[in-house]
Amino acid sequence: MTNNIMSNNLYKALKEGVVTVEFTKIDTGELRVMPCTLNKEIHKQKLDMKNYTSNDTMIMYGLDVKAWRDVRMDTIQKWYLGYPQDKE
Repeated sequence: MTNNIMSNNLYKALKEGVVTVEFTKIDTGELRVMPCTLNKEIHKQKLDMKNYTSNDTMIMYGLDVKAWRDVRMDTIQKWYLGYPQDKE
């Protein structure tokens, strides 16, 4: 999947609800599993950005840290709808 298609699909999913994004942190190289959203009904933030995405980076609201985060598209390992899945 190209970055453009992945970013469009991810953006749409984030606008609709909660998405878990698994990505590699740039500074430490560790895997970060972050539930996030762009749905105003869920994040309830007054900040409204006109453009959430670029070819390289996407801004999303991290529900676990209650803060806006930018994630480089090339660091995303996978993403899925809903909160983090239990790893058993």
